[in-house]
Amino acid sequence: MKEYTYQRPKLYAKQSQAFFNDSRYSWIEGSTKSGKTVSCMAWLFEQSLIKGKHGREFWWVAPATGTAKIAYGRIKRGAPAGLLRSNDTDSTLTNTLNGAVMRFKTGEKPDLLYGEDVWAAVLDEASRVRQEAFYALRSTLTATQGPIRLIGNVKGRGNWFYKGSRKAEAGEPGHSYHKITALDAVAAGVFPQAELDDARRTLPENVFRELYLCEPSDDGGNPFGIRHIGNQVAPLSTMPPVAYGVDLAKSVDWTVITGLDAAGRTCLHERFQKPWRDTIRHVRLICGNVPTLIDSTGVGDPIVEELQADTGRAEFSNFQGYKFSSASKQMLMEGLAVAIQQSEIYYPAGVIVSELECFEYEYTRTGVRYSAPEGMHDDCVMSLALANRARTTRGPEPQVIVLE
Repeated sequence: MKEYTYQRPKLYAKQSQAFFNDSRYSWIEGSTKSGKTVSCMAWLFEQSLIKGKHGREFWWVAPATGTAKIAYGRIKRGAPAGLLRSNDTDSTLTNTLNGAVMRFKTGEKPDLLYGEDVWAAVLDEASRVRQEAFYALRSTLTATQGPIRLIGNVKGRGNWFYKGSRKAEAGEPGHSYHKITALDAVAAGVFPQAELDDARRTLPENVFRELYLCEPSDDGGNPFGIRHIGNQVAPLSTMPPVAYGVDLAKSVDWTVITGLDAAGRTCLHERFQKPWRDTIRHVRLICGNVPTLIDSTGVGDPIVEELQADTGRAEFSNFQGYKFSSASKQMLMEGLAVAIQQSEIYYPAGVIVSELECFEYEYTRTGVRYSAPEGMHDDCVMSLALANRARTTRGPEPQVIVLE
């Protein structure tokens, strides 16, 4: 049998970390010319070498046939002569050593992706692919439990790829998040600074920032203002807290405790999932005697009552409940928006910023509706808003009566 020596293309550190990791799902927001395509080509090729057997499928799915054929042609030209048997009609490359098949397909018609068992997959230009194509591709990985790499440019904030990247960034189990920009490529010496400068001068600012810096444009519908959100990012304060906000959850969502100091700077941020009994003990331990406003909607009501029980009378407790209704939530969110836009509150980078940026509002017949996009979390936003309310108000929270 003929032997071949494979040498992985030279990748800079961020490329290797984004693609060659143990996560089943790796979400990569990559700018143009950052080297994301060559990284994915190397990853899929290596998957076919390591896991390949006769007839096993390894897929590259792109928004259009022409885009898929770019990767197909580059791998075909780059492989040693005789290692891959190509079929230009089907856009397949079959490994002559182990019989593995790399197949390059389009996601234009998601229904045509169902049915096969796939051992590893790349979803290219994911921000431009329909979400149904991801669902279909994910189904092909079920029997094999195969990994997937989702790569794409940033294209606004409303698409499923952006929202999925935010969930991965927030620590979704089995998922990892990575960002590679043209600045990283310049620093690694694989992209010329002069070309980046020319693009900055030539393109509209929002287009340049999306294509080269992975900074999404503001799609509207955000109550806080994307620019204002970024302006208020600051490291955790070392000063003592004067108020806490607690958003409660047990399993699907997260319990979040946020503490603010006298200057409105976040000095504590905890995000966890525990049984209710452990949650009560932890909240009591962290918050002590500091004024604390807690989501008392639904299951939160008895928890607030138990936290208040130590004082004997609820009105004397530092733990106060806040029941969410459409009116009270609007009041809470507008208070947080004002605090952010008037630079009265600060928070660290990370999941808080991601949730703030994804948060949406819309006008309805009964008022303004505030919420996270479907499938996304808003626990950190709620906790921050409650802490802000506790810091800027005194005494028990007045009841909001809503007449239906």
